Amino acid sequence: MGLKEKSSDLRQRMRNALKGGGEKAIQKQKATGKLTARERILALLDPGSFHEYDLFVEHAAKDFDMDKKYLPGDGVITGTGTIYEHPVCIYAQDFTVAGGSLGWMHAKKITKIMDHALKLKVPLIGINDSGGARIQEGVNSLAGYGEIFFRNTLASGVIPQISVILGPCAGGAVYSPALTDFVFVVDKISKMFITGPEVIKTVIGEEISMEELGGARVHCETTGNAHFFAESEQQCFDQIKELITYIPWNNTRKAQPFPAKEPKSKTFKLEDIVPDSPKEPYDVRDVIRALVDDSEFLEVQELFAQNIVVGFSRLNGQTVGIVANQPMVLAGVLDVDSSDKAARFIRFCDAFNVPLVTLVDLPGYLPGVDQEYAGVIRHGAKVLYAYSEATVPKITIILRKAYGGGYIAMCSHHLRADFVFAWPLAEIAVMGPEGAANIVFRKEIAAAENPDEVRRQKVEEYKAKFANPYVAAAYGYIDAVIEPEETRNMLLHALQISEEKTVRMPEKKHGVPPF
Repeated sequence: MGLKEKSSDLRQRMRNALKGGGEKAIQKQKATGKLTARERILALLDPGSFHEYDLFVEHAAKDFDMDKKYLPGDGVITGTGTIYEHPVCIYAQDFTVAGGSLGWMHAKKITKIMDHALKLKVPLIGINDSGGARIQEGVNSLAGYGEIFFRNTLASGVIPQISVILGPCAGGAVYSPALTDFVFVVDKISKMFITGPEVIKTVIGEEISMEELGGARVHCETTGNAHFFAESEQQCFDQIKELITYIPWNNTRKAQPFPAKEPKSKTFKLEDIVPDSPKEPYDVRDVIRALVDDSEFLEVQELFAQNIVVGFSRLNGQTVGIVANQPMVLAGVLDVDSSDKAARFIRFCDAFNVPLVTLVDLPGYLPGVDQEYAGVIRHGAKVLYAYSEATVPKITIILRKAYGGGYIAMCSHHLRADFVFAWPLAEIAVMGPEGAANIVFRKEIAAAENPDEVRRQKVEEYKAKFANPYVAAAYGYIDAVIEPEETRNMLLHALQISEEKTVRMPEKKHGVPPF
């Protein structure tokens, strides 16, 4: 057989493999509103950039008549490509082939592209659409998952890892996305759970739908397992593309700079956003947009723990991570969920050389029996740990109030913020004036003929002493008290002069954070 015949044979083999599970399975996939695995890759990557590998890999299973079955590519597509010319490694499970079930060779393809990503120091994107472990392959399927989980852990903090849930992701399969940096889900398409509705009904007698148990909205709003919510697959791909522009290829680089732009100041004016009264709410995202380039802000976990806001913006063209209390929700307090959300985002930014800007306006940690029982001490400590451990440039702006442990936790100088600035509105104290006066002047208030009037006087006395940033500034805990309109320029200057910041941490294998 000559080259011409062999080339013809190659093309025929490729045609067979590229059919996936066949026309009937593909139509069934599309009838549910889902793209095929290969269509998803091509929709996400730059046109013409995808290069596929291991197209001819086949499963090695023999039991249950598996030796008689041909599974093209063993149900997963792997390769490399680019997004806005950023190189990425990618894999997509093909639900049209044996339900995208994971067998040993399927896992080998995934771990091979994971090894490539780690070796080449480029982001890894995994598109999950699978019925789970391939039962016919027994423990080999479980071994495959374990090999994937191990690599997720090795790659953590070295390359960005992105998981896209575009179908079912159940059982042990959910732990790979849980180990990655960002999880994207699509409404009515994504499903994630450890045990499905049937198992739950059998074991505990509770009936629940797949959507209610592990749908996209559940994981964005309630569990916090997902970071980005989309209404369609195309919107999801657009979100991934936007994220890629904000983050570096690996932990030895910085994110690619963009041309600097001024904020859209006509739309977002600081003096019109933040009320004078510390009790009046406002949307801190408007403050962010008033400060950052072109007023652009990519929010992460927008629907989860909304009392804190995290996400990416740019200042003078450089990517920064924003962490901000949200006075519109629970007055911006720190609680179990918001602490987890902030700590994880802080650690990502630190791992990938993204400077941190913290906007502070909170009354402290959320009190209550429910929070104490839920472990607010342990969860709240994660924020302290993450900020203390972070060595990237850290700039903090105290907008209005910073009380108690919340003042310390939100990247104070005591956790080694590089710069802490405060607006004239800022109140920095152990607690709010009303609570403090009730404790400090308890006896005087109780003994007074008019306790309410004395309480009011003592509250005003406490406010006069502590409801300003100057006591903290007198101790050097605040570097400068600034007018709101100076904030952007102060941020730009602080980032510029801290660009070459270096910190030597104590030598150790690793710390033991309060997981």
